[in-house]
Amino acid sequence: MRHMETFRLIEAVARAGSIRKAAEDAGLTASALNRRISRFEDEFGAQIFERLARGVRLNPAGELILQHYRSQRSDMARVQSQVADLSGVRRGHVSIACSQALLPYFLPEQISRYRSDHPGVTFTAIVRDRSRAEAELAAFKCDLALVFEPVLMVDFEVIAHCPQPVCAVMAEDHPLAQKSDLRLRDCLNHPHIAPSVEYGVRSLLDGAAKSIGRQVTPVVETESFELIRHYVQTERTIGFQIPIGLNAQRQSGLVIRAISERDVAPGVLLLGQQRGRSLPVASFRFAMQLGKALESCAELATS
Repeated sequence: MRHMETFRLIEAVARAGSIRKAAEDAGLTASALNRRISRFEDEFGAQIFERLARGVRLNPAGELILQHYRSQRSDMARVQSQVADLSGVRRGHVSIACSQALLPYFLPEQISRYRSDHPGVTFTAIVRDRSRAEAELAAFKCDLALVFEPVLMVDFEVIAHCPQPVCAVMAEDHPLAQKSDLRLRDCLNHPHIAPSVEYGVRSLLDGAAKSIGRQVTPVVETESFELIRHYVQTERTIGFQIPIGLNAQRQSGLVIRAISERDVAPGVLLLGQQRGRSLPVASFRFAMQLGKALESCAELATS
């Protein structure tokens, strides 16, 4: 425990890339912070920073130290939440990295439902694309990740999954709005707005288009699913999203059609945690709730 504050300062220096900048943020002098790090290195028996002309950066030993600290911090949070449970009043904090498709409807409903039973639990929800969400888990910056079509999955332990077809989103008066069997080539023949290449929906679209000798050539490419939903109503374009981020009953003025699975195979929305990590109580219980909700979504999709 006595080194936890030093570890926190080491993390701050690594993030800032400068002892001077980290010291200013921590309300210390640069010389005092430098002495503290030097004492730690002497006691540890190895240097953990490379001193550069314009700052510092962690060396391999420092990376291991920082990973150790993050693991300790996570374990401490888990124990604290278990102790809080002993009083009968659940407290704790849940951090989740998620695809932005989860923000409009699914995640707010799930957090609200959980907090109605456990008002002492707080949340942090951070929007990350699929590769960055995995990186956040590995760095212990979040407890859970809920992402569409993760990339690496090296240390990603799957808790629950839910298939999601790629849907076309358009205004009610679009020429394709009444087409029951919607093919990918139909969509690509019209101006379209698409997610950026780092998103799972775009990856599925690009692969499917290539298989039929076509390309996704959007008139607008964006990181914002909200922009997609609004833009299709200002220009007669086709947008692409997954159903969990749309909620057809609330999309006034929009038509949502799943693209034929003969052209675009459904992707998978995955809920996961860092492999081998013991989650804090609040995060574990919220993960179980999310798992049941995703299972229900999957059953609706196949019914």
